[in-house]
Amino acid sequence: MTPEPSPADEAGLEPVDLIRRSGTVLRIGRLALSAGTGSYRVKSHMTRAARALGLDHIAAHVTLTEITATSYRGPIFRTELTEVRSIGINADRLAQLERFSAALPAGADLDAVDAELDRIARRPPLYGALLNALWAGIACAAFAFLNNGGLVECGAVLVAAALGQGVRRAMLHRGINQFGVTMLAAAVASLAYLVLVLALSALAGVDGGHEAGYVSAVLFLVPGFALVTGALDLAKLDFSAGVARVTYALMILASAALAVWGVSAAAGLTPDPVPPPGLAEPLFLGLRSVASFLGVLGFALMFNSPWAMALGAASIGMVANVGRLLLVDADVVPQAAAAAAALLVGLLAATVAPALRVPRITVSVPAVVIMVPGVTAYRAVYEFNTGATAQALAYAVEAGLVIVALAIGLAVARMLTDREWTFER
Repeated sequence: MTPEPSPADEAGLEPVDLIRRSGTVLRIGRLALSAGTGSYRVKSHMTRAARALGLDHIAAHVTLTEITATSYRGPIFRTELTEVRSIGINADRLAQLERFSAALPAGADLDAVDAELDRIARRPPLYGALLNALWAGIACAAFAFLNNGGLVECGAVLVAAALGQGVRRAMLHRGINQFGVTMLAAAVASLAYLVLVLALSALAGVDGGHEAGYVSAVLFLVPGFALVTGALDLAKLDFSAGVARVTYALMILASAALAVWGVSAAAGLTPDPVPPPGLAEPLFLGLRSVASFLGVLGFALMFNSPWAMALGAASIGMVANVGRLLLVDADVVPQAAAAAAALLVGLLAATVAPALRVPRITVSVPAVVIMVPGVTAYRAVYEFNTGATAQALAYAVEAGLVIVALAIGLAVARMLTDREWTFER
């Protein structure tokens, strides 16, 4: 009778070295996924780490919240699964991981790699809760002006959006369901805007509708990163990740829009388009440029971008968004203007990002987020709820075409400037 192997004998049969190296490769992918990047970038980090740690090959399947990876070395392999439950954006972590993985030498020391990943994982946010809320308020106030809001609307939006983002961040850090948090944050921002705009109107002696700012107060909830990275994943034929990201983004949009619709229905507000202010053309163009710069800057900082990265994104976004608005004013269809602007963002990011030593996505996505038609998407939900199906479909198609056009512009720019996107390997 053959004796049963002892635990010590079984441990000796395990490829312990492969297990450690495979776990480290999976860990760098998990850190990248938790920071909000697309699946193609997660795989890139894992491939670089696997090569540096002496693995022959790694095959990874990445979705919105999971990574399944198989590491190969010689005749043995190991398959592991990890899950990320908190979906968020951390541009600083993405930059740290990009620099680290790009600099990994062949034959890298495993303990040194683990120690550096520990440092990156423990790195605290660059900005505290109050500053993070302020960046959201600044970005949404800039949106309010670009949506033809006046001084009263922009001032009320700044405070309301900051309050909403403060509530959102505090609750997400406590692990509360993201869709419920989105609805609550949207309701807080909407109610705060209504209260503030009435108070400011009374103080300034201004009367009338303030719908231009009402929707802008919740635009910090627009999941621009998920929409753009999801569309780029689809462009790379990574359908499992792309479809999951786009579905998640649409659910976040629907959660926010339903909360805003509920508040607006109770208050009697309608999201009708607002005419532009009667300003001289040079002054209006200058203010649009400033608003575009501040809007992108606010979103970039809200995504935990370092200042150099945020300023680079804001400069690119200002040029591209002002160009887009001029094209729309010249009666170019919105989706064509959006595609041209996103193409310009992608081409400029290909130059600016390497100079700053940051991932291209951390510069291009904040610059494009300001072009995502959040107001149009909200109008679609509002009209659906009022029963105006034809108008709702028109708004939904317009918003969808613009989002697709933004993704196409960024994808074409990547194909023109990155061989990994130009050729399938």
